[in-house]
Amino acid sequence: MPGDRGERPRPVSVAGKVMAILNAFAQGGVRLNLSEICRRAGLPLATGHRLVGELADGGFLERVPDGTYRIGTRLWRIGSQAPAVMGLRELALPHMEDLYEATHDNVQLGVLRDDHVLIVERLRGTRSVPVVTQVGGMLPLHTTGVGQVLLAYAAPEIREKVLGGELARHAVRSITDPAELRRRVERVRRTGYALTRDEMTLGASSVGAPVRDGAGDVVAAMSLVSGTRGADPRRLLPPLTTAVRALSRDVAAHWSGHPDTFSAERNTGA
Repeated sequence: MPGDRGERPRPVSVAGKVMAILNAFAQGGVRLNLSEICRRAGLPLATGHRLVGELADGGFLERVPDGTYRIGTRLWRIGSQAPAVMGLRELALPHMEDLYEATHDNVQLGVLRDDHVLIVERLRGTRSVPVVTQVGGMLPLHTTGVGQVLLAYAAPEIREKVLGGELARHAVRSITDPAELRRRVERVRRTGYALTRDEMTLGASSVGAPVRDGAGDVVAAMSLVSGTRGADPRRLLPPLTTAVRALSRDVAAHWSGHPDTFSAERNTGA
């Protein structure tokens, strides 16, 4: 029928296909195989194979020896030059280094990107528990300490989107019940920190706390990740709290970014 022509979707442009491939990594997963990339991007395998190959040749993606792909260093270098992220990283690094020296546990800094955590910096020592985090990688909000903090202070529409969506199980104790996650988020807002155990990675616990700007708005979150076995991870709260308070003072004094860049809620309450 003639009237149907205007209702048919236009063919996806090459630029659109490339963006779909890169966006596949924003949905979670540090490494993806070609089939998963094509499935998430909605592309035929042959098209995906060609474009992924070109992106890898250009350094925007990197092919791992096991055949999977991850975000390439060239793409990360471009993205890391965004003024808000770069300034935040520069301010955070000294405090993260002090925190690592005090605890010798993994330290990571994340900001909210849509409904995921974007890891903008991390420090990991040889004695630290293994984690899946990498700089420039995306993590789910509901299974990580840094993510639960960002979710707690996110704009209401983002919180409801996450709470109303599918909560994937990443480890044995991942929260998959929206009601339970809602209670967890409310507790984070009440106490000012998040505590996870075996929710993202088996054998790993995390403690996360918010980083605020001069207006009291949450612009990022910092967390410590340690082994589940052993001492109570809440022992890490004092050094973490000291670090985020110091960073928050620096952010208030020197950072020119905007909380809205990170989709944070304009809310000064704890």
